[in-house]
Amino acid sequence: TGQGYRLGSRAGSGQRARRSRPLVFVPVILSDGTLRELLGSGRILLDPYDPSLVQPASVDVRLGTEFRVMRNSRLTHIDPFEEQTKLMDTVVVPEGDVFVLHPGEFALGHTAEVVGCPDDIVGVVNGKSSLGRLGLQVHATAGFIDPGFKGTVVLELSNVSNLPILLRTGMKVAQLVFQRLD
Repeated sequence: TGQGYRLGSRAGSGQRARRSRPLVFVPVILSDGTLRELLGSGRILLDPYDPSLVQPASVDVRLGTEFRVMRNSRLTHIDPFEEQTKLMDTVVVPEGDVFVLHPGEFALGHTAEVVGCPDDIVGVVNGKSSLGRLGLQVHATAGFIDPGFKGTVVLELSNVSNLPILLRTGMKVAQLVFQRLD
């Protein structure tokens, strides 16, 4: 019924279903100790791996060197049902150089690290709060890393501020939170 009632003899009686066993809280977000252990053993892949990027409940990742930028002068609209071969251009920015993301602009970037998850762990991409306070968003919808994934993580970069944001390749741009599957 959508209100937490069990169908059966009490259905419609207004009484909540009783649990046959107590609800047990199981922590699902991996802590820094577990992350270091799994990264050290290679169960979670982060290449290159820098232990200083491990945070209490996440791992920071850095910005890669390749960006895909929209070229709106070529099209009048975006049709999601058609292949968009003219929509984006690739820009390669040398390590340490600057990519300027102007207000209202969107670009695809990627992590400098190759990330890999085993079959029983998923990853979630989150922005860095310090960059979020400046108006940088790092994902719109693709914030999930599936079990078994291996590759660089695509970042959906948006500048929602009213000033350009300078993005330096190699800078800490996002954090990954890892969770065990049941």
